[in-house]
Amino acid sequence: MTDLVNTIRQEIFAAIDRDDLTLPTLPEIALRVRDIAQDADASIGDLTKVISQDAALSARIVRVTNSPLLRAATEIRDLNMAVSRLGMNYTANLAIGLAMEQLFQATSSVIDRRMRDIWQKTSKVAAAANAIARNYDEVTPDEATLAGLMHNIGALPILTFAEERPDLISDGISLNRAIDALQGELGQKILQHWEFPEILCQVPLGYTDLNRGPGNPIADVVQVACLIVDQLVQGPMMQADWSTVSAFERVNLAADDTVKITEISELAENGEQLLG
Repeated sequence: MTDLVNTIRQEIFAAIDRDDLTLPTLPEIALRVRDIAQDADASIGDLTKVISQDAALSARIVRVTNSPLLRAATEIRDLNMAVSRLGMNYTANLAIGLAMEQLFQATSSVIDRRMRDIWQKTSKVAAAANAIARNYDEVTPDEATLAGLMHNIGALPILTFAEERPDLISDGISLNRAIDALQGELGQKILQHWEFPEILCQVPLGYTDLNRGPGNPIADVVQVACLIVDQLVQGPMMQADWSTVSAFERVNLAADDTVKITEISELAENGEQLLG
């Protein structure tokens, strides 16, 4: 970690401790959906009723259900059909993940552009993770999608911090280094703050460790998805030697399976469209 990045880290965490910089809050609709999903007495109808109060989210779930990610046999025309097709858990995880997009907004045009770029990449990772999980019994596609949509949530407080720092806004290279170095630690802190399961909270830190061993199958899926996407967008892990990354074997995907990886890459390339 460079001196500049370490200074930024110290300043960000000090600002959080002083409440000068608040951690992102889980969107209200996501909280309500999670409450329904965790209620043993709740029904699919209860979940549909909550989601239907957000017209934009409802429309996106219908579009995702009709997308190549899910390949519905018949066209899904409304939210009721979509929730019935997906089921309770899948719908809830998808809705929570998609609700994250509303957090990626800023008042500064430069930072707002960066947040939108991050969300576009996030969508690609989520689409790739969904596709990988379809051939891997340890992680369901909805879990993979949710993890993909949250894996870089730690970038948000860094970009929020940068809005008040003209020197960082104008120095894109330093800002990128800070995001790459710090988003994992901050992402874990945010997901723990939101009280998500620990296995999901470990993903922001775990997916960047290419030497990590077994123990977190969700991080494995996201790691492989990120490696594939970084080839498409020239991301920070684009130079990684896939033959040394054991997560490929654990998710039942050979690192040299060009046919399957091309298929996943094509889904990832259209991630933003596939996810509504």
